[in-house]
Amino acid sequence: MLMRLDLSYNHLFGSIPTKVADAPLLEFLDIRNNTLSGSVPLALKRLDDGFSYENNLGLCGAGFMSLKACNASGLNPSIPEPYGTKVNGLPREIPETANLQLPCNQSRCSNQSKAHHASAAVVTFVVTILLAAIGILTFTQYRRRKQKLASSCEISDSGQSTDQAKGFYRKNGSPLISLEYPNGWDPLADGRNLSGDAQDVFQSFRFNLEEVETATQYFSKVNLLGKINSSATYRGILRDGSTVAIKSISKSSCKSEEAEFLKGLNTLTSLRHENLVRLRGFCCSRCQGKCFLIYDFVPNGNLLRYLDVRDGDGHVLEWSTRVSIVRGIASGIAYLHGHKANKPSLIHQNITAEKVLIDQRYNPLLADSGLQNLLTNDIVFSALKTSAAMGYLAPEYTTTGRFTDKSDVYAFGVIVFQVLSGKRKSEQLGTSWSRCMQIPRLYRPQSPWTIL
Repeated sequence: MLMRLDLSYNHLFGSIPTKVADAPLLEFLDIRNNTLSGSVPLALKRLDDGFSYENNLGLCGAGFMSLKACNASGLNPSIPEPYGTKVNGLPREIPETANLQLPCNQSRCSNQSKAHHASAAVVTFVVTILLAAIGILTFTQYRRRKQKLASSCEISDSGQSTDQAKGFYRKNGSPLISLEYPNGWDPLADGRNLSGDAQDVFQSFRFNLEEVETATQYFSKVNLLGKINSSATYRGILRDGSTVAIKSISKSSCKSEEAEFLKGLNTLTSLRHENLVRLRGFCCSRCQGKCFLIYDFVPNGNLLRYLDVRDGDGHVLEWSTRVSIVRGIASGIAYLHGHKANKPSLIHQNITAEKVLIDQRYNPLLADSGLQNLLTNDIVFSALKTSAAMGYLAPEYTTTGRFTDKSDVYAFGVIVFQVLSGKRKSEQLGTSWSRCMQIPRLYRPQSPWTIL
């Protein structure tokens, strides 16, 4: 009998058959990352952790923690009886006083019951086999379409073939097996400008395009976290179950010189600090003309969420938390400005409250560190307009046109003022010392005050 059934990542649609839930020996059912919809059979609650159903946006049901409740339209309508409502198991048209005798001896009824159970088991088995066959067929057709799409795109002579990539990753134990390149744009050819350990580290960050597409449900609008002219960010779930944020950047927004792009990407892979958003990997697609950066997903949003909130709101930060956030930001900036082995000194250039993400423990994480090294000057300058409007841009930039580490420190000072005051805009803070003196009211003598 069927005990385990894995139908994840098969692009299945429709509702979950009740027959599958009634399989008596079923212990494990995985239907993650499909497009299933409708009510989840209650019988599947008995599987507990053996039932995995994430990333099926149309599913609903009661008793499952991450599923929404079904509305009236999501429930199966009751099937009308052919003769109306039954009374005591008899059709309404038959009088209750009628003397009905249903001849049935014990052995005959027992045989009929056994036959009924056997038939139900056979039907369950057949339905399960059919579902598995449909899943395999759908997956096979999908793979063929992907192969046709890949064959229509020419890989540059200096690029790495899929088979070569598989061989490399098999040798290095990495599950990320392939990479695609845009026509005439091959900044990642094979890390040929790197050597030794640096090349191995660089290669270990390369992601499979198919995994990126599947994780985001082919960049569904439901998973869209944010979008600007040069890029879009999507929420995704990888095959290992981890949640990531995937930033999609168009080819036209990236540096056209291969050497510069490769150098910038190598810088991103070298950044490792507890107060920076961790880069998990990258992927470039020649067919889509885009590059994708895969980061850890930070669940509590950015710092703007905790500014301009009212007293009593759950997002009001305690004083100790504010000081901890300021310290964390300072630590991340100090790491970027420092020069260590395999990591050059780096200026962020665009530190804002929106770029400070907050994790589950309210630790601050700087986002987009080093990203300007991948983008064209036009895109970088366009992003600075927002920073200047919010007061993060250092005044000397308007005269020199150059960024220094002091430019980051100036933006950090603005954020410190925002965190301690709880206000977003500088005009809300006021310029008089009387308004500035409101900040010490938050100070508690027993709390650590030293920030830098």
